[in-house]
Amino acid sequence: MKNPNYPLTLLFFTVLLGMGNAFAQGLPNKIFGAISQEDIKWLPFPAFPPQARLAVLVGNPKLSGPYVTRVKVPAGVILMPHVHPEDRIYTVISGVFYIGLGKKFDASKLKAYPPGSVIILPGNTPHFHWARSGEYVTQISANGPLGISYVNPSDDPRHKKK
Repeated sequence: MKNPNYPLTLLFFTVLLGMGNAFAQGLPNKIFGAISQEDIKWLPFPAFPPQARLAVLVGNPKLSGPYVTRVKVPAGVILMPHVHPEDRIYTVISGVFYIGLGKKFDASKLKAYPPGSVIILPGNTPHFHWARSGEYVTQISANGPLGISYVNPSDDPRHKKK
């Protein structure tokens, strides 16, 4: 017997494959789904330092609408002051998440958040991160499209010569 959902299933996977590497694995946000910890795909993200990784869990951050991502930053890595146009909710999954507010990196402004903490970051708030005490993983919930602009354009890894 022919599967009546075959065209819909084929369309779904065609759309997923066409999203590009960094955004291909996010679950759609209108149907039931789940991703196990071991199935999360960590990928480089051009706007982050090369050691940091991003995983898309839900939605497509390139598009308008809700999305959920995770960010993994290894020990010692700093994300210089930047802003996101979208409001964000950070949940600390593991490690200690250090975040400071301001247009200049200032270690004295960093505040430490242990696993389980939830942080609200309104859109266009200049901030910075430092994996000061070891690797951390945060989960970010927001409405896309995802955006990131560095306060000082020379801090943007996308502008660094390779």
